[in-house]
Amino acid sequence: MSHHIVEVRNLTHTYPDGTTAIKDMSIRITHGESVALVGANGAGKSTLLLHLNGYLTPGSGTVRIGDYPLTKETLREARRTVGMIFQDADDQLFMPTIYEDVAFGPHNLGLPREEVEKRVNDALSRMGIEHLKKRPPYHLSAGEKRRAAIATVLSMTPDILVLDEPTTGLDPRGRRQIISLLREFTHTKIIATHDLDLVLDLCTRTIVLHEGRIRADGQTGAIFSDLDLLDECCLEKPLSMQGCPLCGRQR
Repeated sequence: MSHHIVEVRNLTHTYPDGTTAIKDMSIRITHGESVALVGANGAGKSTLLLHLNGYLTPGSGTVRIGDYPLTKETLREARRTVGMIFQDADDQLFMPTIYEDVAFGPHNLGLPREEVEKRVNDALSRMGIEHLKKRPPYHLSAGEKRRAAIATVLSMTPDILVLDEPTTGLDPRGRRQIISLLREFTHTKIIATHDLDLVLDLCTRTIVLHEGRIRADGQTGAIFSDLDLLDECCLEKPLSMQGCPLCGRQR
């Protein structure tokens, strides 16, 4: 299924203020992989994600989604394939009601009214927020906004799901529910997060970014067992891999 493949080759991106956030980066992610991007603040995680949906343009290098390079001509199709969930849910919720927010993407695809309604109701149901569909976004809690933002992407039925800090603002129950939902998404997932226990739960592969470059790329358990690597990249073991501070036993 080549349309599920994400490939970045020699990607470099410099912001207008002169900060080079991505430096000659190359990554290939294939169908069905669950991949985590981890690193300290400023490592380049969010900048990389914003290239995968065409929100940022490479300074040099290329991004391919499936069989085609990401260009102005292929942008519309790429955004149908890659569903992007931003770190701040307010960036995705801008319509008067949640129903209209979730319907916005399918409407823009020119789908029939019945299909739009079906997609919206399915997405709201999967997120457990059918009761919020007539509510304005600004009346929702942080966790409800997060669910609604994910629903806006699910209504587009993407083949590749890209998430930036998906558990930000969620209480423990909401976090568990999001993890459960993401487990059900069997296509490709790319998740940038500081929640390393979420990474252990969901991602078999972890890519460590450090100062705009790939420092390591491998099996998640092996990455989190490399204490020198974690220390160099300002990371710590997930809590579930840390020993008890009193007796030293693994949790």
